[in-house]
Amino acid sequence: MQITRASEYAMLGLLALARRPMGEVVMLDVVAGEEEIPVSFLGKIFQSLARGKLVKSSRGSGGGFMLMRAPETITALEVIEAVEGPVSLTRCLDVDTGCEHASGCALCGLFAEAQDRIKEVFSGTTVAQLAGRHIPGGMVRQARERERIVFRAQSSPAVGAAAAKSAA
Repeated sequence: MQITRASEYAMLGLLALARRPMGEVVMLDVVAGEEEIPVSFLGKIFQSLARGKLVKSSRGSGGGFMLMRAPETITALEVIEAVEGPVSLTRCLDVDTGCEHASGCALCGLFAEAQDRIKEVFSGTTVAQLAGRHIPGGMVRQARERERIVFRAQSSPAVGAAAAKSAA
């Protein structure tokens, strides 16, 4: 199982909404800009989140998206499953397809245990918890650009000497 970029972007979009007061409507391009996500892709992702009853959309002037529930009540597992569907490590754990070796297969038991642990981690982690330790992608990029500018200035002999004189 690999979590797709769509699930990653879904979580980042929800984190952007979670940084705001509950009920605040935010335009999609604002969320996309903050997290550096393509707007059209995020629009499709937010449609899945709306079907999963995690966000609500409003149209027209002042339209956008907002969380339908408090970020403390939305788990990472809910977000992933709203975008990807039910988590299933292998086809033998998929409810629809199943496995012809399921009865007596040692691997099916191992996969089931691993899947349960993954779901436990994702269901025990909320959007609010992640929002508390997340720095928006746009801010990270800006900080990196500032570091490069400062580093270039410090590494330039003329600028470095001038900076040293002004600091003294």
